Amino acid sequence: MSDLAQPHGWLILDKPRGLGSTQAVGAVKRNLREGGYPKTKVGHGGTLDPLAEGVLPIALGEATKLSGRMLDSDKTYEFTIQFGEQTDTLDTEGEVIATSDRRPPLAAIAAICEHFTGKIEQIPPKYSALKVDGKRAYDLARAGEDVELETRRVTIHSLEFLGPDLSQEGVSPFATTLGRPDPYDPQAPLELADSVTLVAKVSKGTYIRSLARDIARALGTVGHVTYLRRTQAGPFSENQAISLDKLNEIGKGAPIKDHLLSLEAGLDGIPALALDQNSAQAARQGRVVSDLPHPDGLYFAKLEETPVALVELEGGMMKVVRGFNL
Repeated sequence: MSDLAQPHGWLILDKPRGLGSTQAVGAVKRNLREGGYPKTKVGHGGTLDPLAEGVLPIALGEATKLSGRMLDSDKTYEFTIQFGEQTDTLDTEGEVIATSDRRPPLAAIAAICEHFTGKIEQIPPKYSALKVDGKRAYDLARAGEDVELETRRVTIHSLEFLGPDLSQEGVSPFATTLGRPDPYDPQAPLELADSVTLVAKVSKGTYIRSLARDIARALGTVGHVTYLRRTQAGPFSENQAISLDKLNEIGKGAPIKDHLLSLEAGLDGIPALALDQNSAQAARQGRVVSDLPHPDGLYFAKLEETPVALVELEGGMMKVVRGFNL
């Protein structure tokens, strides 16, 4: 019997390219088991494609009760669009299905970013995990079936170039070539983009591959994603993320507390509510607590430093939304 305490909270994994989200959860479970921790429930807070990399929040223990909230949160991605070829998967994994010799001028890309900011309509990729008649779209697509997905409305909060000040390498966000003459300066050729790297902060349900496809089409060409990295998921950012090597050290005996974020770290923006012993006991039993002098809204209820529940207050009445067994 392990004398290590069961962990409750968040591990933020810097998921490498080629690893699926389910595989990442499996790697966490394996390392907890090898590290001698009690059997722990593990889940993730938002799927990342195997070809994508970056921030993957992993919920442990009672934090798994908050995974659904993480799925609903905004996320930030860096992504590169390669112009000239569109693939059936809209990334580097698929077969080329369309080509174009056209390359967009840099000024046109800058203008189009504004067009794609705000609420937009997009059709998800047919190679996605969405279900059609009870089956995954990507399974139907791989079987050669014609997949039609409904248009959905999403929000692009911001869409900008990945500038030199944001890039670790300090390089330009463009791969460019000299193209046709610039009509505004006949002495100079117009600089055209072979590819561009953008940063997008988006709402839940946004598909970056679809966004890249639509941007390329709006620029009069075709394109696909060659690089995709999630840098933020809800309250969690890449500077909190650990590598697979760090995760594997936990399996070899390194203390998990060095990397484990608190359960409430996933409740960014939700105010705390201090309970006394009686009200905490009532909340744990699912009973309503009345006469609380707080504004209506969602709260994170605690007894001293121990999480008790996520609660909703209305008219001074406190009802438990999600209780924690701690």
